[in-house]
Amino acid sequence: MIHAEVTLYPLKTQNASRVINNSIETLDQESVEYEVGSMATHVHGNEDSVWNSLKSLFDQAQTSGGEVSMVVTITNSAKH
Repeated sequence: MIHAEVTLYPLKTQNASRVINNSIETLDQESVEYEVGSMATHVHGNEDSVWNSLKSLFDQAQTSGGEVSMVVTITNSAKH
């Protein structure tokens, strides 16, 4: 199991919240557990599922808002 902390930064948009929320909704289609925080979203699951969910987040953000930066911290530690 791996854990990822991910933050999306939509650029050049007046609708950053919409872009972020649309991206987070893609996690419902993935085989991961996630918690949305005020500054980051924490994603937990098997390695392939977490990597796929990160790609889904980024792809949706691009589709919704164009330019986006995504910062991710990943660990395989049981204590995260």
